[in-house]
Amino acid sequence: MSDDRRRMPRDLRNLRACLICSLIKSAGMFEDDGCDNCEEYLSMKGNHDRVYECTSSNFEGMIALMHPEESWVAKWQR
Repeated sequence: MSDDRRRMPRDLRNLRACLICSLIKSAGMFEDDGCDNCEEYLSMKGNHDRVYECTSSNFEGMIALMHPEESWVAKWQR
């Protein structure tokens, strides 16, 4: 599976947001890979209970950045 497909949720329902960095993924993706930004602090990879402790299904809106180093949105979000 390509790296991009692995990082994109297949379904927009049942997504969760990391409580630290707000990264949005499915619960299964957090359990399989952990948080791309906070894994060293949160240790969600392979830990179902930890995923539900460190993420929330209560969030509004989302943005997608394909090239964060070139994006004005990324600069605005910092």
